[in-house]
Amino acid sequence: MNIEFHIPVYNEERILEKNITFLHDYCRKNFGFDWSIAIIVNGSTDRSRVISERLAARYPEKIRAEYYPAAGRGGAIRNSWLKSRADIVSYMDVDLAVDLKNINDLVEPILVDRADLVIGSRLLSNASIERSFIRELVSQSHLIISRLIHRHNFSDLQCGFKAVRRTAFAAIAPYVANKGWWFDTETILLAKLFDYRIAEIPVIWSENRYDKRKSKVNLTTDSLNALFNLIKLKFRLTGLKNSLNINDKKNLR
Repeated sequence: MNIEFHIPVYNEERILEKNITFLHDYCRKNFGFDWSIAIIVNGSTDRSRVISERLAARYPEKIRAEYYPAAGRGGAIRNSWLKSRADIVSYMDVDLAVDLKNINDLVEPILVDRADLVIGSRLLSNASIERSFIRELVSQSHLIISRLIHRHNFSDLQCGFKAVRRTAFAAIAPYVANKGWWFDTETILLAKLFDYRIAEIPVIWSENRYDKRKSKVNLTTDSLNALFNLIKLKFRLTGLKNSLNINDKKNLR
């Protein structure tokens, strides 16, 4: 099985080359399975595209570079996953906030056919996390609201560390509407709607940014936005569920 790691990039020229090289070298030294890396630059106005193409030229057998003019992490990941020929597609943030030691845990449930989608979680009891109080509060608020509205038992919908069987994502991709940060939540809840097997793994996560700017997270605004998006998604998923019968769902799987 081939596993492709997709790295969304938006104006990350300061860390891109160092972190992709680190990821490449880590994979080369630690993995026996067939792997590759896709750098997906979206809407960047800095040198990220040039750097990604240089890395692809340096490691042509393992790294490819894609460019999407429009900004939007979700849209870039969706397009890149659909273009991939790998058996398993995944993504992680370019700042490598999740420890690379967690990669084996991420892909193993799919490799042994125990899951179709695997979610990295910062909120499971045995996860390890280093981040600001306000970011933790926003994540917990999002989780509580989403559980109340969507009746799920997942512990973390937004962690930037996921893997999915490519054929499974191809089946739900036509229904994924969001092109931004809400892509993760939509993908998970659509996979749940279509009865795909979803597993969660605890991760080692740290706020691994190269700059220590004041957080842009706003508890009130972000919580209200989450509430609005979750309610809107609830109506859309309910309509989709009512329009599909059991046979339709089985055919999509």
